[in-house]
Amino acid sequence: MLFRSLVSESQEIQIDRQYSPKQFSSDYGLIQDAALSRYVDGVGRRLIPFTHRPGMPYAFRTVNAVYVNAYAFPGGSIAVTRGILLELENEASLAALLGHELGHVNARHTAEQMSKSQVTSALLTGLQVAVGIGASSYADLAGQLGTIGASLLLASYSRDNEREADALGNAYMVKAGYGTEGFVDLMGMLNSLSKAKPGYADVLFSTHPMSDERYRTAVTAARTTYQASRNAPLGRERYMDETASLRRMKGAIDLLQKGEAALSKKRYGEAESFFGNALRQAPRDYAALVMMSKCLLLQEKSREALNYADQARAVYPGEAQAYYVSGFARLDRKQFQEAYLAFDRYDQLLPGNPNAVFMKGYALEGMGRKPDAAAHYQRYLQSVQKGAQAQHAYNRLVEWGYIRK
Repeated sequence: MLFRSLVSESQEIQIDRQYSPKQFSSDYGLIQDAALSRYVDGVGRRLIPFTHRPGMPYAFRTVNAVYVNAYAFPGGSIAVTRGILLELENEASLAALLGHELGHVNARHTAEQMSKSQVTSALLTGLQVAVGIGASSYADLAGQLGTIGASLLLASYSRDNEREADALGNAYMVKAGYGTEGFVDLMGMLNSLSKAKPGYADVLFSTHPMSDERYRTAVTAARTTYQASRNAPLGRERYMDETASLRRMKGAIDLLQKGEAALSKKRYGEAESFFGNALRQAPRDYAALVMMSKCLLLQEKSREALNYADQARAVYPGEAQAYYVSGFARLDRKQFQEAYLAFDRYDQLLPGNPNAVFMKGYALEGMGRKPDAAAHYQRYLQSVQKGAQAQHAYNRLVEWGYIRK
């Protein structure tokens, strides 16, 4: 059933504009390969006239993340990761993938799953991580450094949602002139991935449940409903040409995927080795530099971490996450003024993260600027009232006489 939603279209667009940039930054920002970015966006735009809501402000993004995923925000912001692009083999499968995400937006599944209150709750839950306040306490640093969890802001769909998005996506891509075999290829790849590489695409399958039934339905539709399109072009050669620059990085991206898997299991030395090998192949890859910096911080190697964070800032000065990581490294080295500037730059690029307000307050406290620190702690407590950071902020405000018990 199309067009059901608990929120209005204007609210969908507002939620999208407020939260999609945070997810994109969590995924290491938009790729800097302008040609590949234009290509993915162009394939998506080819589908728009055939959707049920062609007037939505759609945008098709490619993000630097290496995990395998694609996702949509309710106002039409759709993203694919470098990881999933490397799993596809033709343009029709890319169109099928984008069509599926368009299906979620057009059926308003994303708005249904991502009401404003749900998003806000998830955002604050994800940001209330304990840092222990001591600069050498890294117990929960992984969550803190991620700023927003990799799937925290993403809608989790039901199996019925997936079936409907599949049906809509298949229809959209066939109407746009692609062969339905591209959709079969996509479903086959996802089905194989869900079985052959458990853990390889956990976020994808936690938000987009996969099943044999979805693959069989695609095969049946190709033989019946869309039989006439089976000989329509798949665009394999064009896809290979347009993604050639990304495919040249496949070795480095494979290593980054292994590094992230090791990092999630707290095997930090192993992760550092994978990230180091990836950087030898792709020394200016922003995601690789930030991943290495996080890994080193988790091992309390702040000097080395700062070096990689600063390299990442130089490689991609307009992306926020490296500034955040740099701020942590500088705090650990008692460089409070420089840490404040790093967190402040992060806050300018990606406003709305209460943690950045707290960390600026903590840096100001380290500089001895109690009134300014108190103002930041008061702002932080307006958004977050639980956790070690909230307790630290409250205790300081009591100690400094701003709050009376």
